[in-house]
This record gives sequence, C-alpha cells and structure tokens, in this order.
Amino acid sequence: MRLFPVTAAATILMLSTTAIAAPLPATNPFARTSTLPFQAPPFDRIKSGDYGPAIRAGMAEQRAEIAAITRARSAPTFDNTIAAMERSGRLLERASLAFYGVVGANTDDTLQRTQAELAPEFAAHQDAINLDPALFARVRTLYDRRQSLGLNAEQLQVLTLTYQGMVRAGALLSPADKKTLSGYNAQLSTLETAFQQKLLAAAKAGALVVDDRAKLDGLSEGEIAAAADAAKARGLAGKYVLTLQNTTQQPELATLKNRATREALFNASWTRAAKGDANDTRATIVQIAALRAQKAKLLGFKTWADYVLQDQMAQNPQTALGFMQRLGTPVAAEQRREAAELQAQIAATGGDFQLKPWDWDYYSEQVRKARYDLNQDELKPYFEIDKVLTDGVFYAANQLYGVTFKLRTDIPVYHPDISVYEVLEANGTPVGLMYFDLWKRDNKNGGAWMSNFVNQSKLLGTKPVIYNVANFTKPAAGQPALISFDDVTTMFHEFGHALHGLFANQTYPSISGTNTARDFVEFPSQFNEHWALDPKILPHYAVHYRTGQVIPQTLIDKIKRAGTFNSGYSFGEALAAAEMDMSWHSLTAADGVQNADAFEAKALAATGLDIADVPPRYRSTYFLHIWGNGYAAGYYAYSWTKMLSANAFDWFGRHGGLTRANGQRFRDLILSKGHTEDYATMFRNFNGADPQVGPLLRDLGLNADGSRIATDGAATVAK
Repeated sequence: MRLFPVTAAATILMLSTTAIAAPLPATNPFARTSTLPFQAPPFDRIKSGDYGPAIRAGMAEQRAEIAAITRARSAPTFDNTIAAMERSGRLLERASLAFYGVVGANTDDTLQRTQAELAPEFAAHQDAINLDPALFARVRTLYDRRQSLGLNAEQLQVLTLTYQGMVRAGALLSPADKKTLSGYNAQLSTLETAFQQKLLAAAKAGALVVDDRAKLDGLSEGEIAAAADAAKARGLAGKYVLTLQNTTQQPELATLKNRATREALFNASWTRAAKGDANDTRATIVQIAALRAQKAKLLGFKTWADYVLQDQMAQNPQTALGFMQRLGTPVAAEQRREAAELQAQIAATGGDFQLKPWDWDYYSEQVRKARYDLNQDELKPYFEIDKVLTDGVFYAANQLYGVTFKLRTDIPVYHPDISVYEVLEANGTPVGLMYFDLWKRDNKNGGAWMSNFVNQSKLLGTKPVIYNVANFTKPAAGQPALISFDDVTTMFHEFGHALHGLFANQTYPSISGTNTARDFVEFPSQFNEHWALDPKILPHYAVHYRTGQVIPQTLIDKIKRAGTFNSGYSFGEALAAAEMDMSWHSLTAADGVQNADAFEAKALAATGLDIADVPPRYRSTYFLHIWGNGYAAGYYAYSWTKMLSANAFDWFGRHGGLTRANGQRFRDLILSKGHTEDYATMFRNFNGADPQVGPLLRDLGLNADGSRIATDGAATVAK
C-alpha cells in the first residue's frame, strides 16, 4: 500500500502560515539546496530540531514569493502567475518532504512535538494561498482566457487544475465563510495529527507480552528470537513481545498453535486504540468526521465523499459504491464458503468450538497445506529479502523498462537499516535515487508506503528521490532475512509506486509522477504485483538461501494453484473497510457527532460483508488511511485500482506478456504521464477500452454470480 502525509503538489500549493518566522541560520542544513547527488537530504547533518525552523522559514519565504506575484503590475500571464506559483516554496518543499518522511518512519519526541505544532500552521498557510483574493483573481483571469493563451497541453492542464483546486479550497466563498473554513482546517489538521500520534502510541502500548515460550509454539526460531529481542528492548528480559502491524489480522496468527495466544493477539490488535485510555482514538475520529461534513457543506457539497470524489477517476460516491456493491455479493458468497471449509477443518482436527476471527488464518493455512500441499514455512527459505529486492523487484523493472540499479553507500540516511540505490536508464543516464527502509520499529508508522524526498520537475531541473518504507520483522542477529510471499508481493507493490515516481517526465511539479487521484495512484502498484509470479521473474530471485537451489517448479505450481485461495476473505476484508470508510464520509452536516462503536457496527452491517468471522482490515479506531493519511472517502481506491490492474495485466497477456516493448508502452502511456491527462482517457489509451469488473473477479477466482471458477487461477491477491 502507498501511505504519505503530504504530496509534492500539496507542498507547493497548499502549505502556508501567518506566523512570523525567524531568519534561517546559514548553519541549518536546509538553508541551501543540498549539494548531494540528486539534491538528496543531508541526513548526516540534519537534527530533529532543524525541521521546525526550516519549515517556518520556508513558509515565510513562500508568502513573500506569492506576494510578489499578486503585487505585479503587469497583466497576468502563465509564466508570471502559474509557473511562478510552481516555482515558489523551494525551501519549504525540501524541508517538509524530508520532515514528513522521517516523522512517519523514524519519529522521536522532538519530531512529534514539531508535527503537532506545525499542523495548524500548515493549514493556515494553505488557506493564506488558496483563499488569497488577489492571487485567485489572476488565476481566474487566465482560466477564463485559457483557450486563447496558446498553451501546450501540460500548461493547460496545470492552469485548469490550479483554478479548480483553489475553487475546491474555498476561493469563491465570502470573507465570512473563508474565516469559518480556516477554522475548520485548523481544527482538522490538529485532530488528524493527534490521531496519528495516539495511534502510534496505541500500537506500541498494545503489543502482546507473552511470558511463556510454550505459548509461542508454532512460530519459527527466528520469530521467537525476534520477539525476545523486542522484549529486551522494552526492558522485559525473559519475556516475548509480539508487536502490532497496522492491520486487524497479525502475521503470527497463521502459525500460533495456542488458541488462547491467538485470541489475545487478535484482541490486542482489535482494541489497541479503544481502551478508554490516553491513546483511545474514538473521540478524535468522530470529531474529524463531523468537521469534514461541516466543511463539505460550506463548500457546497452534501457530504465529504461528494467533495472528495469530484476530482477522482470515479467522480462521485454513487459510482464508487456501485462498483463495490457489484463485488459484494460474489465476495460474501465466497466468504461463507470459506468459513464453512474452515469450520470443517476445525472439526476434522478435533476442535469443538465455533470459528472466530483469530482462528481464520491458522485454519486457512491448514486448508491451504492440505489442499495445495503448500506450506508457507517451506516457501520462506526461497525468499531472502535482499535477493528478492535485487534479483526480483529490480530484475523485473530491468526486463520491462530497461533500468538498472547501483548501490550507493555515500548517500546519508536517517537510520542505519536503510539502503540507497541510484536508478539508471539502459544507456547509463541517471533516472533518480531510491531509498529502502524495510524493517519494523516502534517509532515507525505501521504499513508500507512510498513518497518523495525530491520531486521530478523539468521546470526546477530536479530528478526524483524516492523512498519505500515497510514493516517487515527484522531477524535476530545471525538469522537469515527470510520473508513470506505476501511480503514479497508488498515489495513489488510499493516499488510499483516508486516506478510511477521515478518515470515522471513532467515540466510542472504539481502534476508530476504520483500526484494523481487516489483511485488512480494505486493502479501502477497493484499492476506491478503481477510480476512477482511471472515465469521469467520468480525463478530469478526465488533461490534457497542455504543451498542456492532455484525454487522447484512443483512449489511454483503450488503457489499458482493456491493463488485465489482465501480470496473471499482477503479481498472482502478490504472491501468492508472501504465501504465503512464511505459510510463515515457520507455523513451530512446535520448528522452531527456519532458514537464510534455504534456507527461502525451499523456501517459494517450495511455492507452485507459483516460475516462475524471476517472483520474489516482496519477498524475505525486504527484506520490510519482515512483519518491521517489522505484516503478519506478514498479507500475504495485499492479495490478500484485492482480492477484497473487486472484489466491492464489482461492486456499484457493478450499481447505477449512480459516484454520490453510492452513495458515501454506501459511506461510511456501510464507510468510517465503523471496527471497530464484525464484518468479515464489515459487508461483507455493504454487498454483500448474502459475497465470492466470481469478480469478482477477472474483474478479472485470468481464468476460474476459468485460461484467459483472451476479451475484454480494463477492470479495472486495481495493483502
């Protein structure tokens, strides 16, 4: 998945403040453009206390730049207004992109305090620019004359989006309504930051402490050693700590034999932010939902979902909900079949209890082994993480797009675990820089994501500097770094986002790379997952870490045959979360503040996916995507873009599969386009037709009526 708090475009056009910033000392690492390759952040010189002064100075600098635009006596032109806006905020951008990268992946008390202090200042700065009547007058003048200005296609797109963005931000409101809007924005920024910080603390505090090794029966020696190390790090020598990832289900639930331990781990996850303590997020999220509904009404929309989807590929909530509802019936039918199979497996193995959520992964793994003779522990020795990265993820990119990767040990990083690679075209021309931060830490947000430290722009003369962050469990010292096939898929997924950013080829930064709609941006990442199992790619990286043996064809066949196994569960839990998200953001201003638990229960029941044994992938209380990471009314994007991905991969299958020619076509028509075109047009230009749900259902092993496809498909469904 792609999780990041501020996009490149947002930094340019959306951050401002009315605070008076002190001049930035020349000793601050952000005072000048970085002299490192690709303008990479000088993390060896940056201290946690450097970000706040640099960001505030950057906001002041951008205010002065915007003021210069509005004070100009010359008539507005594209260059002196729109391009000048695109060029503004350089100091702010380099400081804020580095700041949000580190605060999400390696935070500390100073960074968290700075984040909380800056949140309302960022909101005020956003309003100061978007609601500036003099600036909007210049933009509107150009927009009204746009067809007579002789602009090229990219310039016309930037002008149109700048105008529409300012209108969506409230530029047409009365002065009184603008003041109200600014109040909403300040409150929301503070609440969203509070949610993120509460959730991080809740996940850390909610980790399961186990005092008896026997209760961890089923975990590997490496996993038990890692749990012991995690306990020692907390001063709990002699105990074991199972830390929480951000999803409802936890990886250890698939192998823990002790049912009481499984239940305790599941409950630790489910209740992590709903315990009535200082980390309880319920009061925060209901305030966020109510304020968003109020803001939507002020801006002329019935609900926050109506507001958000206006500029997405789906365009309106009805289209998104209709898409999800078409999937709901067949997916729910598959979930019921899967639950019945697991209940039968419980009985067959001597169990006398009703299937519960903490049993699902454990018994589905047993069914997987029995039906497909596929044991995840048998697979892991073939997936050593460095080889997966270099001979799998990188190799696929080379075969499709011709790029190569060179390890750089001279680039400073913010944590010793991070590796950095330079990305090169086939002819040696530099493409950009790529960071990987893969291991779980207590001071890192959960999940996996991609974002930029430097944005691509021909106008600014910059190439992309991108990072992928994940939360895999780091092995104990001396243990091999082996990961599951799900983790492999996550690596391919996040690198799909990275390719979207690396291949950016835009003049103007606001529409460069991944600065696209939520229900389009996940398309390249979902698509890239398919190559993990490609017959040209999998044997190249799936090599036994001890023997050097390439993964045998028998295991490959098992993986493919099991590709759609448990798809009702894995796809359905995400679909339920998406519909719950849409329910929260379909509240009107008149609905007011809700009771979090009651609303969640009602919303899940309305989906038809409220099967008791299949909880949503995220409960409302720890749904970081929608309360703190920009996916509000947008979590459906993961399912929507899975449809786009399935259609695109189907096109590849009909045109020769993995070839350089096909890869180049996808790069030229999708990956390098940014937001230079309408999304539907962009997709049609590549695919030759609008997307259909049929290929997605086939990927899930289902027919449109909910029945299973007779033979097991080879598609994978990533969690």
